[in-house]
Amino acid sequence: MNDMTPVAKRTIKDWESDQEVRWCPGCGDYAILKAVQRTLAELGTDPAETVFVSGIGCSSRFPYYMASYGFHTIHGRAPAFATGIKLANPGLDVWIVTGDGDGMSIGGNHTMHVLRRNLDCQIMLFNNEIYGLTKGQYSPTSRLGTTSPTSPTGSVDRPALPCAFALGAGARFVARGFDVSRELSGVLKAAHAHKGAAFIEIFQNCIVYNKDRFEDFAAAKGAEGRQLWLKNGEPMLFGSEKSGGIKGIALDIERLTLKVVDVAAGEDGTPDWQAAGVIVHDVTNRSVAHMLVELPFGPFPMALGVIYDDPRPTFEAEILEQDVKAREGKTADLGKLLAKGQTWTVA
Repeated sequence: MNDMTPVAKRTIKDWESDQEVRWCPGCGDYAILKAVQRTLAELGTDPAETVFVSGIGCSSRFPYYMASYGFHTIHGRAPAFATGIKLANPGLDVWIVTGDGDGMSIGGNHTMHVLRRNLDCQIMLFNNEIYGLTKGQYSPTSRLGTTSPTSPTGSVDRPALPCAFALGAGARFVARGFDVSRELSGVLKAAHAHKGAAFIEIFQNCIVYNKDRFEDFAAAKGAEGRQLWLKNGEPMLFGSEKSGGIKGIALDIERLTLKVVDVAAGEDGTPDWQAAGVIVHDVTNRSVAHMLVELPFGPFPMALGVIYDDPRPTFEAEILEQDVKAREGKTADLGKLLAKGQTWTVA
């Protein structure tokens, strides 16, 4: 878990800054902002020990609206600033706020490295599948056929999958949610509890340039049948009556695939998921996590919640431990360091 110790009972007001929130009316960012403020209030964390770091984009206005420390930095480079902050003061609770353009395009390299290094931070990637701030060009996550000012006849780019990217980069925590979901706060709490880089993709509605892009799975009506909310140790069931499930099928000794199956009710009236062969979610199973983030929506429900969670030592902890060992028995001498090796005197 993070080393942040709750200091007092807090409310959302403790996390609201004095800045007027300026996003387009109806933007999903408003809901995410409230979810984060509510989550941190419930966790009881201290705004004076919290830092929000962002790059460039609509999502990157986030630090202005949090009554904590914050940095609005360079396009795609928020992870570099966050790394410096965490190394300088490992006790700080660091959150990175980015978007599908900021974090997956110009900042893709930085996102990869902060994940593989495993810096102890929370990374929220707002994915609206469009460049909203620069007026609606298609982004790295836009779907095939997306029409925009830069793809008037439809995008032919194959979209990047942020969660698949994160797993491929070595992330030890990967989760998904969407802006107006009631479950988003629980996902954020799980990310905060993880010691290391916690990557959360948050589907976010862009009301102006990509309106209702996620209604196919996020719409309230019938959502139970289109959303697979994953919980560790529980069977992968979905539907209002939990009559659908995900089954693992072995194609051969080396290959496994997932399949949607019908789940009948048992004698006690509850879903007999074991008889249907439904698999139980294990957040430490990296192979199944890879399959879950790449499930095609339509034939499968959208996999949401904590998909993967398997901690390992953090980057800053190992750096600081290394530094302590390097200093043992040594006295700092800047002059000696500068004169070490080959030197020249210029007259």
